[in-house]
Amino acid sequence: MSKLIPPHGGKGLINRMLEGAELEAEQKKAEGLKKVAMSPREQGDLIMIGTGGFSPLEGFMTKADWEKVCNDFLLSDGTFWPVPVTLSASKDEADAIKEGDEIALYAPENNLIMGTMKVTEKFEMTEENKRFECEKVFMGEGTSTTEEFWKLAEDEHPGVQMVMQQKPFNLAGPIKLLSEGEFPTKYKGIYMRPSEARKIFEERGWQKIAALQLRNPMHRSHEYLAKIAVEICDGCFIHSLVGNLKPGDIPAEVRVKCIDVLVQNYFVPDKVVQGGYPLDMRYAGPREGLLHATFRQNYGVTHMIIGRDHAGVGDFYGMFEAQTIFHKIPYPEEEGKALLCKPLNIDWTFYCKKCDGMASLRTCPHSKEDRVLLSGTMLRKMLSEGGQLPDHFGREEVLDILRLYYQGLTDKIEVKLHGAATGE
Repeated sequence: MSKLIPPHGGKGLINRMLEGAELEAEQKKAEGLKKVAMSPREQGDLIMIGTGGFSPLEGFMTKADWEKVCNDFLLSDGTFWPVPVTLSASKDEADAIKEGDEIALYAPENNLIMGTMKVTEKFEMTEENKRFECEKVFMGEGTSTTEEFWKLAEDEHPGVQMVMQQKPFNLAGPIKLLSEGEFPTKYKGIYMRPSEARKIFEERGWQKIAALQLRNPMHRSHEYLAKIAVEICDGCFIHSLVGNLKPGDIPAEVRVKCIDVLVQNYFVPDKVVQGGYPLDMRYAGPREGLLHATFRQNYGVTHMIIGRDHAGVGDFYGMFEAQTIFHKIPYPEEEGKALLCKPLNIDWTFYCKKCDGMASLRTCPHSKEDRVLLSGTMLRKMLSEGGQLPDHFGREEVLDILRLYYQGLTDKIEVKLHGAATGE
């Protein structure tokens, strides 16, 4: 009997991934099915559904699920779920498909068929529907009115852009996963399925586990967060996104190298596990913080580290809105339907010259002038512009890797600073 936290939804890990003879037969059948092209975000979602990362989901959402998730943070059966997980189709694709059809889902970049789906429903996503989703999922406390939100969002919010550019129909239904794409080979030893992470935690005897979400290279603040987690939990799962980011963010393979060097030199090895997962960032701030906790529960995690501006972009969200949202969501009473993974809330962290060490707003009495404020955005901006980083901003072993990366770039991308990156 496992002592780990149970997967979300009360149904165990939902495995929709085929193997062996079953996989070969489905691959052969898929060649003759009508095909729908998936965006990179949809490809990551497909893998997470198939491997159990999005348990209890068995496929892409129906309109009832989509609408209830947007409005109430719940699936139509009353299970907590924070963000829509949908599959879009063009008018031509949708016109060629009727409910009950089986279809093949492929990645247009390489024509790889990654899954099949039995279509149970198709529904139109009008401009009004897309705007409704964006306002519910992406609008935070950083923009006080809907008008202010839309004034900025279509130009400056990559998650909003992603939704507004979706094809005009959604297809719903259970999936079968045929391929995890390049993730198992490109990120060998880092990319892992929920069952693999759970096996490692079981072998180590861990029960209380904190996850550190990373989309930036691991600077001193991240290191400090992970070490706080190690102090109060059995171990820390340093879990990096290896899907797509917005332009200007540092690619996954570079970030993985940075984490490797930190783990090797500055952590007790048996207290941390490094892993990667295949999603694209949605930049949904508080809602994405909830998603991170939800799927981390499926990986066996009990506590999700939530710090300053978690999963944020620009100034769309309040600095600690991703912490307070956990107090506002429904917690269904029926067994398995509530979110069990708890937030591990940590204040803004930094290096303080007077304290002579890492500290937070809760522990440091000194002024802003005494602090080296750490953020991934600030790090990217200074490195991209060839600027000199202040002492204690990052470990030299990590900065050497990042300097080498930026020196090799031919096209420079402007990195904009915002309030959460500067402390304003």
